[in-house]
Amino acid sequence: MSLAVYELILKFIKFGVVGGSGVGIDFGLTYLLKEKASFQKYMANSLGFIVAASSNYYFNRVWTFENHNPEIALQFSKFILISCIGLLLNNLFIFLLNNKFKLHFYLAKLFAIGIVTMWNFAANYIYTFS
Repeated sequence: MSLAVYELILKFIKFGVVGGSGVGIDFGLTYLLKEKASFQKYMANSLGFIVAASSNYYFNRVWTFENHNPEIALQFSKFILISCIGLLLNNLFIFLLNNKFKLHFYLAKLFAIGIVTMWNFAANYIYTFS
């Protein structure tokens, strides 16, 4: 295996670990907002996703991509743009899986996160942290 492929795989694994922490934040906040604070499910989902995305930016910048770009505001904006596209995809998949295919909301959310992870990694690797 070439060094470049190894480094890409390592970055994806790190991205997955960071994403795992984001899933915990996302699910936890979504649950609290939806179940305890009675927020509408898509609003709770969106807020959970945005808080997790902000946390993920920091850890991906520092650990996954070891990026030192001094233009943090621009880079964060790119990351949030990709995350917002991911959020739209996330909500679309939840809508389809939960409303159309009658999958339990949290199971639909888990599948949506898995699919959107691929989008987020590729877009951030190519666009945000290149």
